Amino acid sequence: MKTFHSHVSTSIFIFIFSVFYSFHSVLAIDTITSTQSLTINKTLVSNGEVFELGFFDPGNGNLYIGIWYKQIQQKTYVWVANRDTAINSSTGNLTITDNGNMVLVDEAGAVAWSSDDSDQSTQVVNTVAQLLDNGNFVLRPQNDQNPENYIWQSFDYPTDTLLPEMKLGWDKKSGIHRFLRPWKTNNDPGTGDYSFKMTINGFPEILLSHNETKTWRTGAWNGKMFSGVPVMKGVSIMQFEFRDTSDEISYSFKMLNSSVHSRLVINSSGINQRYVWLETTKAWNVFWTFPVDFCDHFETCGPFGICDANAAPICKCTTGFRPKNKHAWDLRDGSDGCERSSKLDCGSDGFLRMKNMKLPESSKAFVDRKMNLSECGAICKRNCSCAAYANMNITEGGSGCVIWEVDLIDMRQYAESEDGGQDLYVRVAASDLDKPPMTGNTKNSSGNGSKVGRVVGISISACGVVIFLLILYFYLRKKKKAQTLKRSSIRKERTEDVILKDGVILPSRRDYHGDTVMDELELPLFDFTTLAIATNNFSDTNKLGQGGFGCVYKGTLMEGEVVAVKRLSRVCEQGIEELKNEVRLIAKLQHRNLVRVLGCCIEVEEKLLVYEFMENKSLDMFLFEKEKSMKLNWKIRISIIRGCARGLLYLHQDSRFKIIHRDMKASNILLDKEMQPKISDFGIARIFGSDQTEAETKIVVGTYGYMSPEYAMEGHFSTKSDVFSFGVLILEIISGKRNRGSYNTSNNLNLLGQAWTLWNEGNALQLVDYALGDRFSKNEVLRCIQVGLLCVQGQPEDRPSMSKVVLLLSSETVRMPQPKHPGLFTRKTDNETVSPSIVDDNMTINGITLTILDGR
Repeated sequence: MKTFHSHVSTSIFIFIFSVFYSFHSVLAIDTITSTQSLTINKTLVSNGEVFELGFFDPGNGNLYIGIWYKQIQQKTYVWVANRDTAINSSTGNLTITDNGNMVLVDEAGAVAWSSDDSDQSTQVVNTVAQLLDNGNFVLRPQNDQNPENYIWQSFDYPTDTLLPEMKLGWDKKSGIHRFLRPWKTNNDPGTGDYSFKMTINGFPEILLSHNETKTWRTGAWNGKMFSGVPVMKGVSIMQFEFRDTSDEISYSFKMLNSSVHSRLVINSSGINQRYVWLETTKAWNVFWTFPVDFCDHFETCGPFGICDANAAPICKCTTGFRPKNKHAWDLRDGSDGCERSSKLDCGSDGFLRMKNMKLPESSKAFVDRKMNLSECGAICKRNCSCAAYANMNITEGGSGCVIWEVDLIDMRQYAESEDGGQDLYVRVAASDLDKPPMTGNTKNSSGNGSKVGRVVGISISACGVVIFLLILYFYLRKKKKAQTLKRSSIRKERTEDVILKDGVILPSRRDYHGDTVMDELELPLFDFTTLAIATNNFSDTNKLGQGGFGCVYKGTLMEGEVVAVKRLSRVCEQGIEELKNEVRLIAKLQHRNLVRVLGCCIEVEEKLLVYEFMENKSLDMFLFEKEKSMKLNWKIRISIIRGCARGLLYLHQDSRFKIIHRDMKASNILLDKEMQPKISDFGIARIFGSDQTEAETKIVVGTYGYMSPEYAMEGHFSTKSDVFSFGVLILEIISGKRNRGSYNTSNNLNLLGQAWTLWNEGNALQLVDYALGDRFSKNEVLRCIQVGLLCVQGQPEDRPSMSKVVLLLSSETVRMPQPKHPGLFTRKTDNETVSPSIVDDNMTINGITLTILDGR
């Protein structure tokens, strides 16, 4: 009986032990000691199960030690130990040696990596290696009471990823320089050709370099953000920190919500992208990307040249400067920059205040933290070599002083709405201070320009006064006559034929006083006071957006109807013509996918249009803002594509006139409360005769990235140029990326080039926006990509008509031809123009090379 109980007790003990052992073996451990080793079939998991460390094969048949997110199914590596010394064997061991350092050895015992990279091994005993919840892998003394007393940490040796709490920059005490280097390829974590590295000279900033050649820079830290990264402003999910002390120069960020994951990554093409993981979609979403456009590329406009991505051409010379190479400048190649057009006189020189500027490259700048702006300006004025100065810190009214005594390079000006940059004060001759602040051409840039400028300025001012008085006179006369007509109830009118001017319909109905009226359009005429009240006096809180001709505001009429009010700029000479064109066109167009105009207002200097209100504003506000793009599921996206196609078909074929829109882009597609699309903004649209197929203009207007090659290069436009723009729009809707400046492949191709390359490789689905996850119809997506590529073919005659496009988008049985080469805008590098195919003709415009491909 005793023996029986003994056996039972032993069995129970063994059972309990085995259960405990089994349970313990599946528990996640975050630490290894000198008595343990990490082998190929084991991993470390951080205490909160955020990160995991272990061996992995990226797809090239070799083994690496790396760290990845534990809870994210899409395997995402954030650090690699032996990135350039892969283990070729099938086994490996990560151990802590007798001297306390970590060593990774292969099957034969050869060392592939060590935590001690010095020439002589550091003698440390009784250490443990631990994986922390922030992704840091640390080596520390086992019995040290301070858990942050690290002997070594992976955060000091980043690979391609910057995580929250990880620092980028210099540790002056240890001499460690933390910077990012991309993987060579998607399946080779070896060190790539780019680097993302903090500078320590002058005014610190972060530089992106390709084999030590600068390609992009963040601009210096101005107390709020890097001056060349305006998207950092107003970010609510994370907090940025920049340190410039006696101990370190570093940049880092932290998440304000620990449940949200974000990482900054540099890829093998030198593209920096911030990703945010959205649990709702189980996918990484690109929060922002750099470089974004041509103005982000280093020194696009040369010394003293200023890049403005919102202008055409994008390169400008500021007051007191002229293009250094006029011939290249006229071809819109600004890489030679600008030179002074007026001789400086140190004693009388002044300083031109330039707003919203990305400060010049600052590695040779002089910095004084204690000096205020006025003291900074005084020193710069006395120093005849000083070319410009600015605040070091723009918070709390500004502080510190930065002075440049060298050529100003890589400057950029942002639009006020972009919230980028800061004030920069540039030295110019006293005679130049009264000139217009910017010029994108070569007129009046010679030595006698100041005289001409003054004469022109005086003439314009005088004309302005005369015009104002005439307008006031006619307004008062019209008001008086209207009162007389109202009393007598007599009205005599005559109707003239519609006048066409360069394809623009001009209102031609006049009353017997000769005053232009809008009666023929059968549109309600609003008075200015009504619209001012409706928009809360055009307050910023009511502003919906801003375009080239003015601002759009949300308004509520007395009856409660919500409307959108476009207020054209008073100083915009094109405003009147744009208003006439848009009123005339939209009033005659009726289609569910075109925005409706409800009325207008013309009073003295005020010119306004009243539209139906679109609850969801414009497509670009969803498509290119990753937090909002999650709302655009595939059903909505294809509905937008088909709706835009129907609207464009109506303009080309089914309306009373054949209308060429000329500015089809995401920001001109408005979305109602049901997310149905409506084409808007007909300010630069043109009308064709019934038999007309093509027209030509000397003034190319529109948006780069959407322009067809024949329009951007030669000024030729037709229905096929609209088709090209629509094709770009399709690819943007599918990918969630802008075509303009979207370079994400090793071939430096824009979105059209990426789509074409992926299509030919049979990997077209890789173009799909991450926000969609896998919740889309593959057949529909592939069909839309093919339609998009057919629309952007280089030769106009190869592109389908919009009636054909509508058919292809609505039917799965209609066979489609294979697309030919697209017309591409490619990026010009230092040594060559990158182009994926045979080039018939190249023309460099603003640093863009327009490539017409022959489809062979």
